[in-house]
Amino acid sequence: MKIGFIGLGKMGTAMVGCLIDGGHEVGVYNRTASKAESLVARGAKLMESVGQAARCGTVVITMVENDDALSAVTYGDGGLLSSMDKGSIHVAMGTHSIALIKAFTQDFAKHSVNLVAAPVLGRPPAAEAGQLGIIAGGASTAIDICQPLFDIMGRRTYPAGPEPTAAAVAKIINNFLLAASISALGEAFVLGEKSGLPAQSLYEILTDGLFSGPAHKIYGQIIADKNYFDQPGFAATTGLKDVKLALAAGEAFAVPLPSANLCRDRLLSAIANGHAGADWSVMAHEQARASGVS
Repeated sequence: MKIGFIGLGKMGTAMVGCLIDGGHEVGVYNRTASKAESLVARGAKLMESVGQAARCGTVVITMVENDDALSAVTYGDGGLLSSMDKGSIHVAMGTHSIALIKAFTQDFAKHSVNLVAAPVLGRPPAAEAGQLGIIAGGASTAIDICQPLFDIMGRRTYPAGPEPTAAAVAKIINNFLLAASISALGEAFVLGEKSGLPAQSLYEILTDGLFSGPAHKIYGQIIADKNYFDQPGFAATTGLKDVKLALAAGEAFAVPLPSANLCRDRLLSAIANGHAGADWSVMAHEQARASGVS
């Protein structure tokens, strides 16, 4: 299949690599073209503009940082809306607001372009291994066309129904709960540290018992090792963006989210203290600092 792919951060680069390995012809575009060099060496075709990428194939995938970035490649001259062929499919695989996906659903429909929201679950290593979880919302006919691509990039596709916004909501909820779990782990580990309990011992007690899920194991080990700054998989700034999406959703539906407010404040504090590029588990570092632990 011929595919256009826009957005070559850590996740996007890994996902394109899987598509190339799966035998697909991928035209890639990124604002910083040098980020495409490794993929071009593997067989991807470098597109010179968003418009060129939009006409590269029946399916055009975007994996960009935030709503502003997605809006920038969609609207205006040479954007996705004005460039994609009728009947083609835009697959938005980043984490985006309910409001934007709702607007996209309406705007793409006016141009006879199918929108599938397919945000992903997993860190860059999972993307490299083709083991992402993919939440797919949109018309079943469009999702059926995309399914072979999802099967290459992910270990499982979770159906979210015919509305793209439902997939956006599911991803926002997932990241909110993950943020709250990381924040709670940070509190637990600093309590253990101040009481003299070795971090690795606490990690084993928790993850060999009731808290044996992947989130507790992955982030519990990062917190136990205090490994917030080496090779971050999910930056504090991106985490803050996702927590704000949860708060916006809560406000839209009149659902108080006090845990999200705490996560926002921890992430803001980390960024204010110079750790914008750290892994978002740096929330635990901020909890330790607030508790008098250096």
